[in-house]
Amino acid sequence: MSSSNPSRHFAFALLIPLVLAAANYASLHQQVLGFLGYHSTISSLPTVNIPQATLVGTVIDNAFPTPVEAFLGFPYASAPTGALRFAKPVAVQPGNETFKADAFGPRCPGKQLLPPGGGEDIWSEDCLTANIFRPASLPKDKKVPVMVYIHGGAFNRGTAKMHNTASMVGFATEGFIAVSFNYRIGALGFLNSRVTEKEGVLNLGLHDQVLMLEWVRENIAAFGGDEGGVTLVGLSAGAHSIGHHIMNINSPHQYPLFHKAVIESGGPTSRALHPYDSALHEEQFQMFLTLTSCSGLSDTAILPCLRNASEASIVEASNTVFAHWNPSVRWAWQPVIDNDLISRRPLSAWKSGNYANVPILTGFNHNEGTMYVPKTTATSAQFRNFWAELLPQLGNEELDVIEQLYPDPAVYPHSEYLDTRGLDVGAQYARLEAAYGHYAYVCPVRQTAQLSKTPMYLYHWATNRTVLGGANHGDQMWYETFDPSTTSVSSTHEELAGVFHDYIVSFVLTGDPNAVEGRWKRPVWEAWGREGEKGHKTMVFGAGNDERAGGKGKGVVAELLNDTWGSKQCEFWWSQTPNVED
Repeated sequence: MSSSNPSRHFAFALLIPLVLAAANYASLHQQVLGFLGYHSTISSLPTVNIPQATLVGTVIDNAFPTPVEAFLGFPYASAPTGALRFAKPVAVQPGNETFKADAFGPRCPGKQLLPPGGGEDIWSEDCLTANIFRPASLPKDKKVPVMVYIHGGAFNRGTAKMHNTASMVGFATEGFIAVSFNYRIGALGFLNSRVTEKEGVLNLGLHDQVLMLEWVRENIAAFGGDEGGVTLVGLSAGAHSIGHHIMNINSPHQYPLFHKAVIESGGPTSRALHPYDSALHEEQFQMFLTLTSCSGLSDTAILPCLRNASEASIVEASNTVFAHWNPSVRWAWQPVIDNDLISRRPLSAWKSGNYANVPILTGFNHNEGTMYVPKTTATSAQFRNFWAELLPQLGNEELDVIEQLYPDPAVYPHSEYLDTRGLDVGAQYARLEAAYGHYAYVCPVRQTAQLSKTPMYLYHWATNRTVLGGANHGDQMWYETFDPSTTSVSSTHEELAGVFHDYIVSFVLTGDPNAVEGRWKRPVWEAWGREGEKGHKTMVFGAGNDERAGGKGKGVVAELLNDTWGSKQCEFWWSQTPNVED
């Protein structure tokens, strides 16, 4: 843990020990980022001059078909500590120092979201760092497209290093530059309440993201990137974030900060988006104040108290509040309607037609709900009570409709939710995970496709990873990065990874998933289209494949279908969107 002077320029002396510590941490996380275990065999290191500093990077030259130059762990904002804790981010000031950018910085404080056995977990409030990856063979006479990856983690977990962004660059057949970064999560990023609204410090994690995009706009040309060709890519909370940036009509910029978007398992209408002063958020805020010994103070004294509290107490309180509401999936520390970055309800924004008209590639996984709902759900009453607690705005009539849309296996022996897998889970678990997956992810993604006026490409990820999890939330991330945990399963999974990676990269480069040939032959992915035009075209990946789950089915790698799976249930969830936001 560390703290830094908020008036620093680049504060290299304070950052370098953290970065070097993160190098030890990174080398132990090969299962998270395959390239971290590799080393450069090139003696001359890449160097880039930007107004803030001279960055000296490293070269990953023995991991991918194309060597990748990496600039890791450099700050894009002043340390959000001391007076800058619970404050909007402040850009790093110009300077002439040299920064050794060869290791990731620490992650932002929050719940850990890395595989077990990864060694020491390095985190710090001084975490607003970025990473840039570019092909070593990048042409010097033209600027190339840029991808900015926003990590997921329920706005309470996660870090840039979860995603092997370098691999996407190294396996691409045409050059582009990729950026990943940390942003504040948990209470430090989303301490939303009536008090913090008065102080103008709502949705700080989203403000971090905006500052990063501004940094890209101002600096990416120095790396060879085209500031006019930026694609945002994000999973889960990263996808929700992108949706909010698309809907933001209060941007002060005269130019767009991004031009295309890949929105994976999420969107602006995912779950319920509440106003900053909703009863739920106020209850969570008061619990946080009690845990940090800052309760009972005047409104003007609360933030000074929190800024003086220890880093450990802030993080412990943030995690405790999140854990308290986690079983009911009424998560704390989420984006809110702040009348600034999020000035409208997302559904109203979609219907208004007033948002950033950028091409979108989006999709969902078949079993989005498996990691979130209680596996012990055993009775019909528990199924119904889950929804009554999660969405108290629903009345008995709406709860009855949910029961009908997802037939009860205890009543209907031929229900598709009758679980015959012999697993140690409750009899209502399969039913509940399907319903929650539709509500939280599948239907918001379909809503994006339904309401957007822009070119739209929709996918349905269907390959099973485990018997219990099926095609789980986030599974596709390991395929788009061509991770060995997927490519080593079989030749079919290697092809699946290659095909999905090539589609995503082609879209990043051109806005069309078919335009760049890539390394793998793949079917033409037609735009989703409106009903009565091309039909609702959806690219379905890995349907019928259960090799990773111990089966022998190879299925179909990629197939374009008029996929209507979940559409009936989505009509209900769409109708309820205005009712579940207080």
